Amino acid sequence: MFGYRKPSDLPATAALFPLSGAILFPRGQLPLNVFEPRYLNMVDDALASDRIIGMIQPLSEGGTPGRPALAGVGTLGRITSFAETEDGRYLITLTGVSRFRVTQELETTTPYRRASVTYDWFASDLYPPERGLNIDRERLRLALQAFVDQHGYEADWDAVDAAEPEMLVHAIAALCPFDPAAKQALLESETIADRCAALIALLEMGVDNDDLSGRRMQ
Repeated sequence: MFGYRKPSDLPATAALFPLSGAILFPRGQLPLNVFEPRYLNMVDDALASDRIIGMIQPLSEGGTPGRPALAGVGTLGRITSFAETEDGRYLITLTGVSRFRVTQELETTTPYRRASVTYDWFASDLYPPERGLNIDRERLRLALQAFVDQHGYEADWDAVDAAEPEMLVHAIAALCPFDPAAKQALLESETIADRCAALIALLEMGVDNDDLSGRRMQ
């Protein structure tokens, strides 16, 4: 994707955009409404260079006021759409390239944070999964339907049924209102099949057991 064929093609340092509850998966998309001056500056710098931003979640504990500790794993995203509003906000979309692991946060003169990163654990992120990816699609749909119904959400079931496995898992993982720790666990799952299994477990934990058992028996 974007001409990146191996981890060494990716930048060794990345600007960091800490945002709780926002995760980006390889080949996934994340729309962002950017309004803080330091992150407007970050987007300006990214647009002037490689259009790359590192999405990462802050931790609930550690760090200092205004500078929280960060999760160890984030995702490199490339700005693939950009618009500026009349009040000076940026509306951008990031497309996920690869997950990364932070090796060292850097001293910097920029108002935003930067870190040295490595992609050594995530080389497969640069390539789409092979056809025939095996996930428990039926159980995932049942769990999602129970979760949606119980919490009063809506879903486009035609789109759910038509989606490719990777897109389906990543869309549900990104959109469902799990807590930041659960979102981070989904991001760090080694494979898409692992992520699907973790996602099913989270969905099933969020619904009434009797309701879910009834759906399985239908």
